[in-house]
Amino acid sequence: MEGKKDARGEAHFVGMREELIEAKRSVRTLAGRDVLVIYHLETFYAMDSYCYHEAGALQTGDIEELGGKLCIICPNHKYKITLAEGEGLYKDTDPMEKSPVAVWLSKGPKQRVHSITEANGEVYVKLSEDPQRLDSDFYQGERGKINQLSMCSHAAMFVLKVINSDHDG
Repeated sequence: MEGKKDARGEAHFVGMREELIEAKRSVRTLAGRDVLVIYHLETFYAMDSYCYHEAGALQTGDIEELGGKLCIICPNHKYKITLAEGEGLYKDTDPMEKSPVAVWLSKGPKQRVHSITEANGEVYVKLSEDPQRLDSDFYQGERGKINQLSMCSHAAMFVLKVINSDHDG
């Protein structure tokens, strides 16, 4: 999938429109970055494929509308990420109100999103060139693969400690 680019040589070919619509979600590696391409409600979205929190595979996350924004929900820890902006959302209340009502608020951009275009039935992703470091960058590229393995080994060590403590008591 690395090879073909658009006419200007800026965006990466990720698939034919009809194939991506049928798949609904596809992961592509573009210039060393794992990108999730999503087709939802007649719109394409592209974002880093691993959750900014602890590298959960967003490909299997549910999509819901929260606070008027379409979000993907990380299957691992239920973090909510807007599809269009990559913002992390959380629910909060104003404790000063008599009857506080929970509302969805933004943590700001956490997940890198990429632009997506179509031409002649072909779909292209242009990787974000925003220089601002985002949390999802931690799990991308070669260094990101090491970080993902590190997160897995920490989780495995925790599970072993829990199992061992159950056997000790």
